[in-house]
Amino acid sequence: MALHVKIKKRLQSFDLDIEFETNREIFAVLGSSGCGKSMTLKCIAGIVQPDEGIIELDGKVLFDSKRRINLSVQQRKVGYLFQSFALFKNMTVKKNISCMLSSSDKNKITKEYINKFKLNGLAERYPYELSGGQQQRVALARIFASQPKLLMLDEPFSAMDSFLKWQLEQEMMELIDDYDGHVLFVSHDRGEIFRLCDRLVVMHEGKGQKPCTKEELFYQPKTLAATLLSGCKNISRARKVSTHKIKALDWDVVLATNSVVEDTINYVGIRAHHIQYASDNDENIISCRVQRIIEDAFSRILLLKGKGEEIIRWEFDKNNILEYQDELCITIPKEKLILVS
Repeated sequence: MALHVKIKKRLQSFDLDIEFETNREIFAVLGSSGCGKSMTLKCIAGIVQPDEGIIELDGKVLFDSKRRINLSVQQRKVGYLFQSFALFKNMTVKKNISCMLSSSDKNKITKEYINKFKLNGLAERYPYELSGGQQQRVALARIFASQPKLLMLDEPFSAMDSFLKWQLEQEMMELIDDYDGHVLFVSHDRGEIFRLCDRLVVMHEGKGQKPCTKEELFYQPKTLAATLLSGCKNISRARKVSTHKIKALDWDVVLATNSVVEDTINYVGIRAHHIQYASDNDENIISCRVQRIIEDAFSRILLLKGKGEEIIRWEFDKNNILEYQDELCITIPKEKLILVS
């Protein structure tokens, strides 16, 4: 069984247009702020109605513009964890969890999920008396208690410090491991995507690109938006020179490639940590002047200026002791080049 989404909606700042299908996996929607990620979830949940398209969950049609089907939020069996957690401020933890239950065993189920989500001793507290992590667990307990077929997580760690975020990531993954349903995970954080998800769709200005695996995104992204979102810091406009050569226009250098160069190539990228010191036998050598040295927590970053207009960023571990002068030669390994149409 699967979740199938193919929807369009005209909005003030962009037109939403996205299509993907998931099959009981952790599927991510990756994009920058304001690109339409949260709007996509709201359409799936039934909070916002698309202009056209279809949403189908495990064979059940939730929305179909042609057949005029548009199930209510309550009919969809979808659990939606908002960024703000959306707890009822005037209700205790116990009531926040039980308010979504209609079963005669409401009290029993509520106690079960209070225990499962490590909320013992907090049942009579109100949201303002809880930490951010405790509020998130209450929100998740409320969702899981309703036994949704689809769990949607809208940037669940965006407002947390790094230590708390790491703890909650691990807790959430334990919960999801026991969940027999579909998971949609929205984020603009590529690290979260790589750690938590299986496949994803990149969104850019409302448009969903072709779904891919996380390995495809990080090792060979296909579009400029995907390349930027994957964290590549060095990108130049490019044109084809031959079957295995390109001209990096912004670096003013001709580069040899491992991959066959398509006629449609527009950009070339190299990750900052893939750059190396050049030796006599290397290809793709660029003579550079060091413009600036930046000390990061665990790495050192050199901003380099070659013949071209664009700065090249070279990043390496501080434990890797490199000797460098004001001028140096680097090499860009051809097997690490990212070619983007």
